[in-house]
Amino acid sequence: MQRNSILSILLLFIALTTSAQHTNVLITTVDAPNEPSIMIDPKNPMRMMAANNIWHYHTSEDGGLTWQYGRLTSATMGVWGDPCIIVDTLGNFYFFHLSNPPSGSWIDRIVCQRTDDMGQTWTSGSSIGFVPGKKQDKEWAVVNPYNNEIYVTWTQFDNYGSNNPNDSSIIRFSKSSDLGETWSEAVRLSKVAGDCIDDDNTTEGAVPTVGPDGQIYVSWSGPAGIVFDRSLDGGNTWLENDIFVYEHAGGWAQDIPGISRCNGFPVTDCDRSNGPHRGTIYINYTDQRNGLDDTDVWLTKSTDGGNTWSEPVRVNNDAPGKQQFFTWMTVDQITGKLWFVFYDRREHADLATDVYMAVSEDGGNTFTNFKVSEEPFMPSTSYFFGDYNNISAYNDTIRPIWTRLHNGSMSINTAFVDPLIIGTELVDGIPYAESQVAPNPFTHNTAYSFKLNRTSNVSLSVKDVTGRDVIKLINNQKMTVGKYTRMIEAEGYNLNPGIYYFVLVLDNQILTKKVIYTP
Repeated sequence: MQRNSILSILLLFIALTTSAQHTNVLITTVDAPNEPSIMIDPKNPMRMMAANNIWHYHTSEDGGLTWQYGRLTSATMGVWGDPCIIVDTLGNFYFFHLSNPPSGSWIDRIVCQRTDDMGQTWTSGSSIGFVPGKKQDKEWAVVNPYNNEIYVTWTQFDNYGSNNPNDSSIIRFSKSSDLGETWSEAVRLSKVAGDCIDDDNTTEGAVPTVGPDGQIYVSWSGPAGIVFDRSLDGGNTWLENDIFVYEHAGGWAQDIPGISRCNGFPVTDCDRSNGPHRGTIYINYTDQRNGLDDTDVWLTKSTDGGNTWSEPVRVNNDAPGKQQFFTWMTVDQITGKLWFVFYDRREHADLATDVYMAVSEDGGNTFTNFKVSEEPFMPSTSYFFGDYNNISAYNDTIRPIWTRLHNGSMSINTAFVDPLIIGTELVDGIPYAESQVAPNPFTHNTAYSFKLNRTSNVSLSVKDVTGRDVIKLINNQKMTVGKYTRMIEAEGYNLNPGIYYFVLVLDNQILTKKVIYTP
């Protein structure tokens, strides 16, 4: 009797002349979405949450293949922009955002709301950094995995948008030790204040991270360029003076044709893995040192706790003269790999825009670039793209998230990034005449057939996205000329939903077929 489980097959041959694709998934088109955030739960990487402006959240329990929609509300504080999603070590997700209270003032505080049940219910919200008459903006948060404390940094404006030289902006910090229920009194981090215009000389872009011994690191941009601060005691004390990292050439507010507003804010992260680069702090940003028509993605790093910083290296590897913008970076805390996502126009002479990614496996010394979007899009200044995209990674499960415009419709998208095919070069002379999976779609009893035209050492397996064999059918067996069939009963292996690969290895040559499993 046929079982209910079905494997939907995408017959994607990875050949020498074919550009390997990473399956894109539409998350939402509701309410002209932008400014997305995404987070994978390390306790169960099949569980993910995403959010976008202003109050939309999305949950997935099948690795990002399908998404459930929800709208966040807060009766007492309201919900405004700058969504930031994080997850703690217990599997609770948090949605940080700006405020718009029914009684009070627009963006008068930062708000944190927690869900313990994947978005079915949320706390009403806790208030962070409220100061009467001030504006609190551009927050980002991180969980300390060693004690489950939560740290958040943001910009305070005396008067948002003011060009009065007496009005200033500063970076502030607060923490919670009780799952976001209450917050410490906010402290000022930036020693050099900025203006309130919300432009290059405003202090903005503070993204905190945690070091391998619980250190708190953060950088931001403003009138002093890109600067760095740290706390070694859980946020109780900070450096007496900000550490200068690098000039932010052209400033963080960058003009990109077709984009109504674009920033190159620094993104800070630290390697907490057990790999060779443990403890290295990274700052990723974009600048226009090479001209207004050649915005680039950069990375600088510190191996001494932020005291000194390396000369920035260029992440995008295209020829000069094209635009790369809206970058975000994360460190996979299991593998130590650095993953980047950014918009890219290297392949186009007009405003057509792709989404590219880069990965570094050697601590930010070298980078492999690859296109992750399936099709380019044409942006327009009539549509607001927000201030950022985002990316999350855990043990080679990688989920970027970005905004796209197509036929007048804005959307939020992610992708099943396949680490097995990044930078892979296959060779000619594959020693078989045919190879197929049948029936298609994949049912309970499925045959993988291949035909040899010379004696070869053969291996045949099904791998998950981390490269781990989940089904092994042939293990380096010497096989002569002929046609062979191997039956696979997928149901018996308790596969989770997601992407898998049928990998046929003949001598040192490979054919891979990508499949998406949806039970």
